[in-house]
Amino acid sequence: MTEAAIRIMFLVAVFVAVFLLAQTFARSAAQKRSYSTAVNRRMSLIQSGADRDELVAQLLKNSPTEHTHLPPIIRGIVEGFQRTIFAAAVPYTVGQVALVMAVAGVVIFGLVLLTAASLGAAIGFGVIQLALIFSVAVAFGLPYLFLQRSAAKRRAKVEKQFPVALDIFVRALRSGHPVASGIELLTREMEDPIGTEFGIVADEVTYGADLVSALNAMADRWDLEDMRMFVVSLAVQSETGGNLAEILENLANVIRERHSMYMKVRALSSEGRMTGWMLTVLPVFAFVMTFLGGPSFYLDVIEDPIFIFGSITLVVLYFIGVFTIRKMIDIKV
Repeated sequence: MTEAAIRIMFLVAVFVAVFLLAQTFARSAAQKRSYSTAVNRRMSLIQSGADRDELVAQLLKNSPTEHTHLPPIIRGIVEGFQRTIFAAAVPYTVGQVALVMAVAGVVIFGLVLLTAASLGAAIGFGVIQLALIFSVAVAFGLPYLFLQRSAAKRRAKVEKQFPVALDIFVRALRSGHPVASGIELLTREMEDPIGTEFGIVADEVTYGADLVSALNAMADRWDLEDMRMFVVSLAVQSETGGNLAEILENLANVIRERHSMYMKVRALSSEGRMTGWMLTVLPVFAFVMTFLGGPSFYLDVIEDPIFIFGSITLVVLYFIGVFTIRKMIDIKV
């Protein structure tokens, strides 16, 4: 055997040995990481040593609440803001987020007034109006649009995870597990957000809450029809009896078919929804960028009565347009 062949065989043997050794270490590291890393946020909090009462309080600190004492329009705005903060999984309370937005609005309002004064514009009604519109757009409008986008993604993830959770729940029931044990299985196997939500249900039941009431509270937090159908099925079965596993399996199939129809509707209405998003975001973005790029574009005509009344009219028309567009593209399936 020639020296070249021996060298080649030696190099091949070294390569195979290094490759197998690397695969062994990589598999061992992956297994350790899979065991050491918690599946969802609730499990990570338990892993860190948090008490159950602190855990539930932290996970439910942004839970939407009803404000029946407020007028209907203001109540809808407040509750919608709460649901957006909760669904977006913001690590701060609703009051903290609102306070940060308010402080940012006041700071931006003051900076705009200073900018107008430095450019020689008189501080009149037009300047104050422009500063107010700009500060509201930057401190409230753009962050709220971002939070709504994040909340919509998490809600879509919950809708996608829920049929899978029902399948796991059905398998647990058919294996002989009770309902509470099946829910506890979901808290350990499912990722966020649905895993943490079922974990909250398990903790509430542990503290003495009724299972149906805890599940109904979860459905109210996310405002999803799929969860409400699950709660109704569970409540009816507990009162009348029947094969719960078969009922939930049929429900999972109905939810999947409904979701398939919903995705078809979204595909057919994608152009209208994208147009709605562009018409919502583009005016705010164009106004902010134009003012940042050339403040004199507005400050030169800031005290003109046509500009003052025209800007107020445009703001009113903008909100009417946003409300109308949202109603047009909000298709129920």
